[in-house]
Amino acid sequence: MSEPTRQRTLWQRGIAAPVRAFLRTESASAGVLVAAIVAALVWSNVDTGSYETVWRLPLSVRLGGLEVVEDLRGWVNSGLMTLFFLVVGLEARREFDLGDFRDRRRFLLPFSAGLVGLALPAVIYTVVNLGGPGAHGWGVAMSTDTALALGLLTLLGRGVPDRVRVFLLTVFVVDDLVSLLVIAIAYSSQIRVVPLVIAIAVFVVLVALRIVGVRSGFALGGLGVVSWLALLESGVDPVVVGLGVGLATSAYTPARDDLERATGLFRLFREQPTAELAREATLGLNRSLSPNSRLQNMFHPWTSYVIVPLFGLANAGVAIDGGFLVRAYTSPVTLGIILGYVAGKPIAVFGTSWLITRGSRGRIRPPVGWLAVAGSGTIAGIGFTVSLLIATLALRGPELDQAKVGVLSAVLLSSFVTGAVFRVVRFLTPKQKALALLGTSSQLIDLVDEVDPSRDHIRGPADASVTVVEYGDFECPYCGLAEPVVRDLLADTDLRYVWRHLPLTDVHPHAQLAAEAAEAAAAQGAFWPMHDLLMQRQDNLRVAELLSYAEELGLDRDRFHDDIKRHQFEARIAQDVQSADLSGVSGTPTFFINGQRHYGSFDLATLTAAVKTARARAVIESHRGVS
Repeated sequence: MSEPTRQRTLWQRGIAAPVRAFLRTESASAGVLVAAIVAALVWSNVDTGSYETVWRLPLSVRLGGLEVVEDLRGWVNSGLMTLFFLVVGLEARREFDLGDFRDRRRFLLPFSAGLVGLALPAVIYTVVNLGGPGAHGWGVAMSTDTALALGLLTLLGRGVPDRVRVFLLTVFVVDDLVSLLVIAIAYSSQIRVVPLVIAIAVFVVLVALRIVGVRSGFALGGLGVVSWLALLESGVDPVVVGLGVGLATSAYTPARDDLERATGLFRLFREQPTAELAREATLGLNRSLSPNSRLQNMFHPWTSYVIVPLFGLANAGVAIDGGFLVRAYTSPVTLGIILGYVAGKPIAVFGTSWLITRGSRGRIRPPVGWLAVAGSGTIAGIGFTVSLLIATLALRGPELDQAKVGVLSAVLLSSFVTGAVFRVVRFLTPKQKALALLGTSSQLIDLVDEVDPSRDHIRGPADASVTVVEYGDFECPYCGLAEPVVRDLLADTDLRYVWRHLPLTDVHPHAQLAAEAAEAAAAQGAFWPMHDLLMQRQDNLRVAELLSYAEELGLDRDRFHDDIKRHQFEARIAQDVQSADLSGVSGTPTFFINGQRHYGSFDLATLTAAVKTARARAVIESHRGVS
């Protein structure tokens, strides 16, 4: 197989940090969702009458002559779930703006796996239910529940690298998008044209205002509500509004200029704390973040911890007894759903990935190993949220209850199979484990400027398999906190460490001078001793103190002072700052491990785990090069 091209990017791969936050939220909320499902089952079996009575309670909202009446379950399914699909749309847009989907070739495999992963289970369900009363429910067996699947993967696949979860998330994004289109097209009631046209027109205005930079939450939110009401009146499930708004909301990483402007506004407020300056400072801070990021931060916790569990509580209840279970597990509806999820999903995800890799002769391949692809396929068999949403639209009476049993049974069976798949890892050697989980595909490289031994400041062996690059600021307290961790990492004899300057002069007035002092010491062969002193004495970086450090290190004081006075190394530091800008770095400390940006915390455990993963990948790549 030909080796995929090793690629570099001139953009910050901002997907990784938000994705890790996204995964943590989804994973943690899975427990809340499971608790809600259990509560619904207990409630519906202890008192079936009260369960249905509560959720069928009518609730009306009236404004003048306009009145919207839905039962409580309807408000949850079509109202609150709009916000859930808003988050789905935001995540998809961020993937296209900042994630691996920017390289369109990388979109092909997860898109195809997600698409086939929808189609094959639906076909299996249709074949099993052909001509039966549940045939219209073919969409129930399609969609994977992102929150529940990622949460259970955390429990079942302990030690699985983040890359596996990110790959799974990209498949889920396609899954959710297409499933929602299915709801809008196949499971909407009789469509009325005039309200539909109004909904589309209002949505176009909303998108246009977003594009021209209108940020008023009241204006945009009001238009979203109008579009939602018009779609509801048209007969199309209005949850599609959330998806559309999410897809129309751009994502980008904070630019250093925007951050410096926000700092300036805060300083003005600090000097003159007035309400007007407070408002301007708040607006400046918000504008430095993308609308996508702000909306994710606003709605994602609510959807994960409140809305989706509330949906589970409203829809998962089904009265169960021995006779009902016998009828359910012999019914085509339940069997079609179980077969579609437990067999169809893994066959689709694994088979599609294998066929594309084979057909492209390895130029396009999964970003993870084949065992991880198999585990992704089995965990994709966990459906709940969208599945039950479609079930409530497509089925009634006993078929609806049978569908609920099928969905819940598929969750249990897919979890069991996924656990068995990842248990195989325990019996593999470290090299086999790395291949099974990480695969052989090359990742996008985030660090634009490669390490140059002729100019970079390097600690550790030149032939180390892992290189850690830190962009740092000598006055940054977070860099000070990271320093002991870096020293512990350097105990690893197969690791080299590189320091690059990124003085944040808008918040650290002595950072630039300290960086120049380090370079002045480097000119006399003492960069690392000066580096260590500066990190130890971050609160004492004035000129006189820097000169005393030069004397302490036995440097030529006059030469050192002259170099600082003339800003002899200002251009050298500017080169590091420019390389930071090209790699999308705007804060310190920022670490790159073998060219990939490290997101998340920089404690010893987290960085050590990242180094181990990078070393495993380096071993794989070296083996591939030899072979």
